[in-house]
Amino acid sequence: MTDRLCAIDIDDSGLAPPTPEIEQERRVAIFDLLEENCFALPPRDGRPIPPGPYRLGLAIREGRLVFDIATEAAEKVGEFHLSLGPFRQVVKDYFQICESYFEAVKRLPPSQIEAIDMARRGIHDEGARVLMERLEGKALVDRATARRLFTLICVLHWG
Repeated sequence: MTDRLCAIDIDDSGLAPPTPEIEQERRVAIFDLLEENCFALPPRDGRPIPPGPYRLGLAIREGRLVFDIATEAAEKVGEFHLSLGPFRQVVKDYFQICESYFEAVKRLPPSQIEAIDMARRGIHDEGARVLMERLEGKALVDRATARRLFTLICVLHWG
C-alpha cells in the first residue's frame, strides 16, 4: 500500500527533555503508526503528487506545527504548517487527564482507573477530530492515524 507513512522523525530540539511517561507515549505512538496507518496527499494546484509511502517530519517552529513530507527515498514532497491555537486547549486537557491517569494507576481501584481512561480516550478522540479538520485539503488520514499523530503533537507540546 502506498498511502501510508514509512518513517516518522520528531524534531524536539530546543524542547525540554520528556518525562519517562511522555517518552513511552511517543515510542508507542510511533510504533503503532508505523505498524498501521493511512496517510495520503491530495493533488495540489493540479500537480501530481509523488506516490507514497512517505516519511514524515514533525516539528514546532515559530509557534506552528510543521509537517515535512518526503518520499520513502527522502525526496522532499512538501511541507505545511498548522496553527497550534486550535490544539492548545485539547492538548492541555489531555495532559491533565494523563497525569490523573498515571497517578490513578498507582493508587486507585480498577473501576476508577477505567473511568479516567474513558475520559482520556474521549479527549484523545477530540484531539484527533481537530487534527483531521486542520489537515483537510493538506493530507488525508483515517481516525486511528489521526489519534496517533495527535499523541505525537502532544509530545511536541511537552516542552
